[in-house]
Amino acid sequence: MKQKLANRKIAILATDGFEESELLEPKKAIEEAGGTVEIISLKEGSIRSWKDDNWGQAIRVDKIVYQAMVGDYTGLVLPGGVINADKLRADQNAVGFVSAFVEDGKPIAAICHAAWTLVETGYVEDHKMTSWPSLRTDLENAGAEWVDEEVVVDNAWVTSRKPQDLPAFNAKLIEVFSQQKKQKSFQTSDVSTNNATRM
Repeated sequence: MKQKLANRKIAILATDGFEESELLEPKKAIEEAGGTVEIISLKEGSIRSWKDDNWGQAIRVDKIVYQAMVGDYTGLVLPGGVINADKLRADQNAVGFVSAFVEDGKPIAAICHAAWTLVETGYVEDHKMTSWPSLRTDLENAGAEWVDEEVVVDNAWVTSRKPQDLPAFNAKLIEVFSQQKKQKSFQTSDVSTNNATRM
């Protein structure tokens, strides 16, 4: 595969209960395209996936979310998983981290239940999006246009519905992330500063 993401660092934000394939497959696709991935989470150590109605593989955390600087990353991936997404949307630092990507105009790729965290940022209004079908009402109530498609690209956001959409999701996120030519410095990318301004 052409090294479309060479010299680009991508953040994946997740915690315990992430849908296993929705983290591991985008991670692999990014790395095969020449990118570097850092796993950002709510705690140190490792986080456990959810697979086939049970706990699955553990993956090492690279950085705690409040220590992560948005200016260090080209883009952000948000895996799904009900447990994972529900914990992230309730965490002030996680929501602030995602919000900072939006404010800096950096691309975000979210699949399945991950759209919950985007709703929590308050920025989904007027975005065309998809998600796991049960989130449709949440997204529409927040002002998004929800569609039932395997992948949707809108204003540097890539969204998909479910694990079966991963081939299309991965291809589009690499395409969109590769268009982010330069890392921009983001003065409020320290999440604690960003939260202080927003809260």
